[in-house]
Amino acid sequence: MSTPSVPGFWDSAAESFDEQPDHGLADSRVRAAWVARLETWLPSPPSDVADLGCGTGSLSRLLARHGHRVVGVDFSRSMIHQARAKITAAGLDVRLVIGDVAAPPLRRARFDVVLTRHVLWALPDPAAALSWWAGLVRPGGRLVLVEGRWQSSAAAEEALPWAGGVTAGTLVETLRPLVAEIRVEPLTEPDLWGRAITDERYAVIATV
Repeated sequence: MSTPSVPGFWDSAAESFDEQPDHGLADSRVRAAWVARLETWLPSPPSDVADLGCGTGSLSRLLARHGHRVVGVDFSRSMIHQARAKITAAGLDVRLVIGDVAAPPLRRARFDVVLTRHVLWALPDPAAALSWWAGLVRPGGRLVLVEGRWQSSAAAEEALPWAGGVTAGTLVETLRPLVAEIRVEPLTEPDLWGRAITDERYAVIATV
C-alpha cells in the first residue's frame, strides 16, 4: 500500500513488510486462501489487472503466476524494488510502476480489473481516487476493493479522512454513483490473515 503524502514511511517499512502473513503470503494456508478468493473475484485468466498499492508485489506475483497480465503501482520506490526482486526471482512478467495510486499513470479503460487491498485509508481524497480507478476499468470490468475498519488515533483521523479504514457501508455509498452493480463479501476467515481478527474486513466487488 502507499500514500503520496508520506512515501518515506512506506520506504522504511518495505524491508519488514512481508513479515505479516497477509503481506508476504509465505504461509501456504494464507496463500491458498487468497488464491481461492481471487479466483471468485476475477475473470478467468488471462485478464488485465491493475494492482494499485501493490506494495512488495505479493498479490501481483500470485496473479501473474495464475496467468493474468498484471501492472503493479506503488508510490514507494523501496516497495517496488522489493516487488521487482520477488517477481524476477519467480520468473514472472509483471509491469511495475512507481506512481501515485490515487491517480496512477495508466491508460484509461485499459483493465478488466482494478484491485486494491487496504489502500483507501492512506489516501487524502479517497472519493476522488475511486472515481479515477473506475475510469481505468473497461465497460463491464470490475473494481475489487479489499478493505476494513480498525481503530486509529485522533491525530491520524485529522490528517486522512478514512484513517483507520472505512466501513463497508460508507464505501458502498461512496462508490454507488460510479458503478452499475456492487456486492460485499465479509473476509473473516483467519486463514486470510494468518490470525483471528475482531475488526471489520470485507471485499467490495463492483461492476463498472
